[in-house]
Amino acid sequence: MRKTIDNILGKACLGILFIMLVAVIWQVFSRFILQSPSTATDEISSFSLIWVGLLGAAYATGQHLHLAIDLLPEKLVEKQSAFFDGFVYLSVFAFALTVMIIGGGRLCMLSFQFEQTSASLEIPLGFIYLVVPLSGVLICYFSLDTLFDTLKSKKS
Repeated sequence: MRKTIDNILGKACLGILFIMLVAVIWQVFSRFILQSPSTATDEISSFSLIWVGLLGAAYATGQHLHLAIDLLPEKLVEKQSAFFDGFVYLSVFAFALTVMIIGGGRLCMLSFQFEQTSASLEIPLGFIYLVVPLSGVLICYFSLDTLFDTLKSKKS
């Protein structure tokens, strides 16, 4: 199941990047060649950047490509790698759950409740913000899946 999610997520990020590329190219063309800048392409590229950034973070978590900062010496971590790996994956899970799923869910709910829409596309902003809890769910899934895989391999 994880490979299927990774595959879909990778293709979704690629598709969103393509949409953003087309929007930016059309914006440059319409501004400098047609002398009539398109107003919608600015929002499309901004919203695409939000989506590709957050879904890309979930994809990176699933591929073990996320950013790591080494604050502790390697020798200390090697001795208790299971503990530190578990701590890292549980911390990522806790952040994604509290900030992205709960906080992002509230943001979406409020955006829909107050009927906020984008300026030029006039689409509900709740649909744009929906990527926050969606990517949070994916990051939680990948964190727990990796944690369980790590614990299984350490016991073997």
